[in-house]
Amino acid sequence: MTDLVSIITPMYNSEAYIEETIKSVIDQSYEKWEMLIIDDGSIDNSINIVKGYVKCDKRIKLIEKEKNQGAAITRNIGIKESIGRYIAFLDSDDLWMSTKLEDQIIFMRNNKTVLSYSSYEKIDELGNHLKNVNIIKTRPTYHDLLKSNHIGCLTAMIDLKLMNGEKPYMPNIKTRHDHGLWLSILLKGYKVMGNPKVLAKYRHRPGSISFSKVRSGYYQWKLYRHVEGINIFYSIYYMIHWAWFGMLKRM
Repeated sequence: MTDLVSIITPMYNSEAYIEETIKSVIDQSYEKWEMLIIDDGSIDNSINIVKGYVKCDKRIKLIEKEKNQGAAITRNIGIKESIGRYIAFLDSDDLWMSTKLEDQIIFMRNNKTVLSYSSYEKIDELGNHLKNVNIIKTRPTYHDLLKSNHIGCLTAMIDLKLMNGEKPYMPNIKTRHDHGLWLSILLKGYKVMGNPKVLAKYRHRPGSISFSKVRSGYYQWKLYRHVEGINIFYSIYYMIHWAWFGMLKRM
């Protein structure tokens, strides 16, 4: 396996976690990757930490933005600047298992899938285990994904070669933009598959947008109505399912 993987990492005030995140990439058994860290206007020591790694490893690249514009725009900048066959996503506070890339590429090639994802472990701010989030659907349809986002962004990988080199971008909404990207890939008829193996660690942080279910619900509704263009009645239908599956996940 010699194809390049482009890792997209948006960063904003992540000095407490970014070093551990970078190390989890450096420790990968699959070594042909580039890590694009796009800073979204950090005011802490995040940039200086990254610059130290940029000097030591040419595979790590830092893109600095002057002002904060949000994760959707930041991730899209990374996608635009990427040069790899594969695109993977890793937030600046999350971690990967050491065989994540290797296992995922083998899985994607064996199954000839455009988008793949996996189960993951949920950890707290200190890195302590909370629980495993096991995937429910290994072959989700567009309508399955409207009911619940089964794809953790930190586990997702896209094969651009199977998309004829077309780069897919995320809709410009504050959150749920990754969900919108997965939906767009399914809507085009591309094959999407999940690997039940746990390949990543998601850091659960109180105060984040994803932690607040009220704010999260607002952007989920916005995804249905303004991004997917679903009428109000079906949006209510899918919103009910989204809330139900979300409650099951928390339980």
